[in-house]
Amino acid sequence: MKSWPCLEITQKSHFIRTKDFTNSADNTYTEKPFIDRELQPMLVAIGFVIVIFSVLGGFAFMGGHLVTLWQPVEVLIIGGGALGAFIVSNTPSILKATGKALGGAFKPSAITKAFYMSLMALMYEILTKVRKEGLMSIEGDVEEPEQSPLFQKYPEVLADHHIVEFLTDYLRLMVSGNLNPMEIENLMDGELETHHQEAHTPQSAVQQMADGLPAFGIVAAVMGVVHVMGSVGQVSNAELGVMIAAALVGTFLGILLAYGFVGPLASIINHKIAESSKPFECVKTTLLASLNGYSPALAVEFGRKVLYSTERPTFIELEEHVKSTKGK
Repeated sequence: MKSWPCLEITQKSHFIRTKDFTNSADNTYTEKPFIDRELQPMLVAIGFVIVIFSVLGGFAFMGGHLVTLWQPVEVLIIGGGALGAFIVSNTPSILKATGKALGGAFKPSAITKAFYMSLMALMYEILTKVRKEGLMSIEGDVEEPEQSPLFQKYPEVLADHHIVEFLTDYLRLMVSGNLNPMEIENLMDGELETHHQEAHTPQSAVQQMADGLPAFGIVAAVMGVVHVMGSVGQVSNAELGVMIAAALVGTFLGILLAYGFVGPLASIINHKIAESSKPFECVKTTLLASLNGYSPALAVEFGRKVLYSTERPTFIELEEHVKSTKGK
């Protein structure tokens, strides 16, 4: 009889490896690489370097003097004005969330194919236990997931307290038996909408700063021009030219910071938000499918279908992973 291959996920190599145990003498692995998200921080740094080199290098190649662009007062006006406006326009909780989101922009995402496979394997085991032993059999797992043998088998999922709380909350409602699938779906939609709005506040705050930087650059340039006009007749024409150049640097810096640095950071945060929302959609789809009478295997398949293609495991990969973890 042919046995199922066992799926192993290695954290260091970031490969999904399938090993066929039907032939004990053959210990070879077949590797299937997927997108390595640890490259993302490096790509951010590379992108910023390209922006700096292209802009400053192009200016130098055309014969410009880089020292002319060093205008600390212009930086103070633009940076200080933008920072002050940012603080005024956001609440303390949003400021804290924005700082956390900016830090996360330079870290690899924890939402990987391995994470999704563990999440779906966990839900499969929970739903299988419900089908065999009844809803009350998971009451202990739901109330204390940290002490649950089911959850402990998937530490990467257990480490994400947001997804664990979302999953256990709705499993608890299922155990209570007082809500029908439509009511639970409406409740899930409302919670996910709230989560979506909260998650987007840091991105919106950073984007607003990016939108305002060109205006603060104009403010710095106008103040420089005012200074130039007030100096007419008091300094030589050559000095006036230097002062006008310094004033124009304000406009340059405002636009460069907005579209070369802060705006892209807002885009990264937006992508991170989209990634972090998918596990919740996966849980929602899987639980609703189970409530509508589908078997655990089909319910998990429903959840698999909502994932992005870059992280979505194939049907065979998920099946093998579930089989390998059931025996633990």
